Amino acid sequence: MAIPYNHKEIEKKWTKKWEEDPINVNDGKKPKYYCLDMFPYPSGNGLHVGHWRGYVISDVWSRYKMMKGYYIIHPMGWDAFGLPAENYAIKMGEHPAKSTADNINRIREQIKQIAAVYDWDMEVNTTDPSFYKWTQWIFVKMFKAGLAYEKEMPINWCPSCKTGLANEEVVNGCCERCGAPVTKKNLKQWMLKITAYADRLLNDLDKLDWPEKVKKMQTDWIGKSYGAEIDFQVDGREDSIRVYTTRPDTLYGATFMVLAPEHAMAAGLATAEQKKAVDDYIFQASMKSNVDRLQDKEKTGVFTGSYAINPINGAKIPIWLSDYVLADYGTGAIMCVPAHDERDFDFAKKFGIPIIQVISPDGKENSDLKEAYVNPGVMINSGEFNGMNSEEAKAKVPDIMEQRGLGKKTTQYKLRDWVFSRQRYWGEPIPIVHCEKCGCVPVPEEELPLLLPDVESYQPTGTGESPLAAIDEWVNTTCPVCGRPAKRETNTMPQWAGSSWYFLRYVDNKNDKELVSKEKADKYLPVDMYIGGVEHAVLHLLYSRFYTKFLYDIGVVDFDEPFKKLFNQGMITGKNGIKMSKSKGNVVSPDDLVRDYGCDSLRMYELFVGPPELDSEWDERGIDGVNRFLNRFWNLVMDNKDADMTPTKEMEKLRHKMIYDITTRLESFSLNTVVSGFMEYNNKMIDLAKKNGGMDKKTLETAVTLLAPFAPHICEELWSQLGHETSVFVDNTWPECDESKMADDEKEIAVQMNGKTRCVVTLPVDIDKESALKAGKEALGDKLSGTIVKEIYVPGRIINIVVK
Repeated sequence: MAIPYNHKEIEKKWTKKWEEDPINVNDGKKPKYYCLDMFPYPSGNGLHVGHWRGYVISDVWSRYKMMKGYYIIHPMGWDAFGLPAENYAIKMGEHPAKSTADNINRIREQIKQIAAVYDWDMEVNTTDPSFYKWTQWIFVKMFKAGLAYEKEMPINWCPSCKTGLANEEVVNGCCERCGAPVTKKNLKQWMLKITAYADRLLNDLDKLDWPEKVKKMQTDWIGKSYGAEIDFQVDGREDSIRVYTTRPDTLYGATFMVLAPEHAMAAGLATAEQKKAVDDYIFQASMKSNVDRLQDKEKTGVFTGSYAINPINGAKIPIWLSDYVLADYGTGAIMCVPAHDERDFDFAKKFGIPIIQVISPDGKENSDLKEAYVNPGVMINSGEFNGMNSEEAKAKVPDIMEQRGLGKKTTQYKLRDWVFSRQRYWGEPIPIVHCEKCGCVPVPEEELPLLLPDVESYQPTGTGESPLAAIDEWVNTTCPVCGRPAKRETNTMPQWAGSSWYFLRYVDNKNDKELVSKEKADKYLPVDMYIGGVEHAVLHLLYSRFYTKFLYDIGVVDFDEPFKKLFNQGMITGKNGIKMSKSKGNVVSPDDLVRDYGCDSLRMYELFVGPPELDSEWDERGIDGVNRFLNRFWNLVMDNKDADMTPTKEMEKLRHKMIYDITTRLESFSLNTVVSGFMEYNNKMIDLAKKNGGMDKKTLETAVTLLAPFAPHICEELWSQLGHETSVFVDNTWPECDESKMADDEKEIAVQMNGKTRCVVTLPVDIDKESALKAGKEALGDKLSGTIVKEIYVPGRIINIVVK
């Protein structure tokens, strides 16, 4: 009987061994493979089992690629600036520099429990001046390229806390911290002109090996559309309102207009009778976030009392305000065609606005529309366009309108320039000096990093400015151009700033002369596989692509897409699919599970709980089954490691089928079925060992090799027990299957009499008809009675003896 599997001793032994003698060594000869995790922000709550899942997936893939002959770039770092870290510090009453450093140290130790092959020499921290020097350098380069500029923008404002709030801090229109209704406040903000890259960001999605759902999300976020800008004259005034529409062909059906409450003309359009209602509505809308406004199913609005003139038919149409229209999309005003837009239809029905049908499925008007008709059809009630196919009209009408001076063909994007500044302390200082004579001047590149000053009071100031504004000795400086007195920019960068380029710095993290050297960029970049949660599918990935394209344009890197392949892992949830959080009391820490079951058991169970791309509910009881499997596998190898036997055909066949199945499932990222596959093959090997009095060494070595990326500690020990002096990961390549040895020599054949199955026989796959029929009749034995009138053999399927 084998010595028992002791996970504590084995995992301690090999953890120490890997630290002393790393297995992932760059010998300069192997091709590189860069596998990257979305790096964590250092939460005070530490890691839970949900965080483990992504790290285990990336480590399994990294170890697999290592065994395929690659040098693996597999780094780890910290997204440590920004709102989450600052809010945690405020909550704990500590300086964010201290609380962030403490959290990093704690999580680093937790991550090391995973036994991932992270190269800690590559570690980066976005709050380290040697890192954010280059975050600031990129901003300076963007400023010089005209991509960074100042603009007055409305921000979320809490009148109780007297501070600006990020969108993430606004919940149901209220301040997350104090519960007070949130309003809007106009402040000067730094912007990045990401819209200048809109077409490239959209078109280059085609060359990425990313999930289609992620590419669609980015496509929708960029939101490119073709249409026309049309001016509607305000009745009785010289003013006109410009709208953007993708359907100018439906202009005859426009029966009202809607403006965003923030539209420059909104308040001024109110008649005396409607002024109070309009002012009240504008105020109420200012208390909602854009997210809430777009998600509200119940449409609200107010009539201004004014009318506009439909330019195509001269009809007077009412002008309304509604918060489902946003000021920063299109022109902040829309023409509404309720017969052919569901949102407009609901609004028109609610407020009793006329509905005019201009597209019909059969060319006939429906006098009682129950819902908006949104499909193609025949144009009606549309003057000279009547009878035209609506798809044809959609293509032709914009040109006709432009020729008549009624509109201008144009292209629009939902994508907006990036609001880049935050009125907070814990972030990268924006390296800009404000000079009365020279305007906005960038800090000279040789003077970077511009250090974040150490302050005692970092809480929001109440003025809408960053706490940095109160540090006179830091704010007051001289202009780098003219030498006159000047002031530093006091806003800081958002958390996204460092995370938009960090993956480039890992491979050259100690370089104080360049963001990344040309030599190392060419050798190690870009990222081959990026693994992380789908919650970052839009903004983080979009910003990273934008930064990479800019750095490509200025010659820092020779590629314009950062991540070749992307995998989004699902979330591990608590009971009933509820997201794990400390406030809900459903967080499961990995620490006790590692202590009780071992790292290898937890690694495999993290993968076993469900398909890795889907959310899975955590059920701790299942780890027992995985732990039992590892014990059984241990006993199988240890009981047979000294068996000196020649493999049978059955063993060879099992070995090559196991290689094929495990590799195929692993390559398709069906990692839960990989784990179940190991369990199935382990049972088959145990049965074969019992049947043959042992198991051949080659099959045992193959099984250990295949399992190694998933359960590295136990497999290193078993590899050693099988007589090897080197690591299973170093001088051992991933096995390849010989498909010819997977073929079945024999097959089970159903034996029928008069079409009814009476028994089953096992026959050679290449047996001839005569021999097969003979074997079938012998198998029937006494069941075969009567006179045989026909004998049928369908090769590899059935034998049927017909009697009467």
